[in-house]
Amino acid sequence: MYINKRKQTCLGLIWLLLSSVVGTFAQQIPTAKPNVIIIMADDLDSRQLSCYGGKNLRTTHIDALADEGLKFNQIYASEAMCVPTRASLFTGLYPVRHGSFQNHKPVYDNLKSVGHYLGDLGYRVGLTGKDHSTKPKTVFPFEIVRGFEPNCVAPTDDYELNDVKEYITRNDKPYCLFVMSINPHTPWTVGDTTEFDPDKLMLPADWVDTKVTRQQFVKYLAEVRRLDNQVGDITRLLKETGQDKNTIVIFLGEQGAQFPGAKWNLWDASQKSSMLVKWPGSVKPASQTNALVQYEDITPTLVELAGGKPIAGLDGKSFLPVLLGQRTGVRQYAYGIHNNIPEGNPYPIRSIRDTRYKLILNLSPNEEYYNRFMMNAKQKDRNSVWFSWTEQAASDPKAKQITERFVKRPAVEFYDTQSDPWELTNLAANPAYQDRINQYKQKLQEWMKQQGDEGAAIDTVYAKKP
Repeated sequence: MYINKRKQTCLGLIWLLLSSVVGTFAQQIPTAKPNVIIIMADDLDSRQLSCYGGKNLRTTHIDALADEGLKFNQIYASEAMCVPTRASLFTGLYPVRHGSFQNHKPVYDNLKSVGHYLGDLGYRVGLTGKDHSTKPKTVFPFEIVRGFEPNCVAPTDDYELNDVKEYITRNDKPYCLFVMSINPHTPWTVGDTTEFDPDKLMLPADWVDTKVTRQQFVKYLAEVRRLDNQVGDITRLLKETGQDKNTIVIFLGEQGAQFPGAKWNLWDASQKSSMLVKWPGSVKPASQTNALVQYEDITPTLVELAGGKPIAGLDGKSFLPVLLGQRTGVRQYAYGIHNNIPEGNPYPIRSIRDTRYKLILNLSPNEEYYNRFMMNAKQKDRNSVWFSWTEQAASDPKAKQITERFVKRPAVEFYDTQSDPWELTNLAANPAYQDRINQYKQKLQEWMKQQGDEGAAIDTVYAKKP
């Protein structure tokens, strides 16, 4: 076909222009799937992190992730205990549906988890550290990486990074590595306690101020410092190996601390967590969001950012659009479940919340709440914090109010968490909130039905599998 010189020149210019545009566009598309490192704390009171407003210590390395990434202000564990939270994280299912709806109760053995979903997308999926929710292997096909202590009640938290370094520098596939710290889980035996003056610490507003409490809080904060140092070592390793350029770093706080009123409950001191996401080139640095998120949402998000399609049947919702600044939220409500066995007497609790209001239903309100790890009189030395509270309650009206709130609970609790972040003023009897309370009750009951949650009936003793 004949083309004159003028047309040939014009076509050439058009081709050069198109090539330039296509080239520029191609540079904006990642050439490889991102790696992911998820660093998870153990029983962290996220309110102690300085990037979340904590005043008792400066969490330098965790704060650096907030400075370089997106801070989530409204992330919640659906059940405030270690095994259910981790099972929810890995499966994308709420506790009743994955089966681990009591602490240390195993998941159903016919499930799939993040190991399968990311593995199908070409990822290596590994885990180092606390390994409570890694069995059976058919459900949790993690490559176990040596380095971090797997036993959360170990008296030491020694770790090394050689095996972690080998794992992240293989260069055969993109990876997702879960780094599961045991800090700051009890027994609070590691860390430098001399950093903290117990008399100068700022205690949570829902605690009784006793000498024993302050002494134990010092030990706890020393382990928070250890956690922060571990985060620093991991992020430093990424930079030293050049892995930081195409690696998403996610920090997770798990549930609250093992102090009365926190872990093993459904108040915000137990359920409310922390999440920081650093993703160079995709997530805006030093940003924050009030998007409502639960641990069940993390696996669906990992699947989507790895290029996968939504997994049918999961409870979680991908918040990738929030990460990319495309949406302000993906869910309207967050839900909570607590079953007290085997950590105490039957004491089932359920909750629902949005970003402001929270409804709690205590399903056995005529019973008294009891937790064997904090309230066992036969182990008074181990449970010294609680008994220092009850001793002070004998002569201190405020201490009496706090301890009675913990043990004797009404059928319905309703809180405005904006004006009352410590949930000390129950609005359940306030006429101005009755319509909202009824609306939340209906939504919560619909969720329980959808989950197959029979309420108080499931907080019972189950036979162990042979």
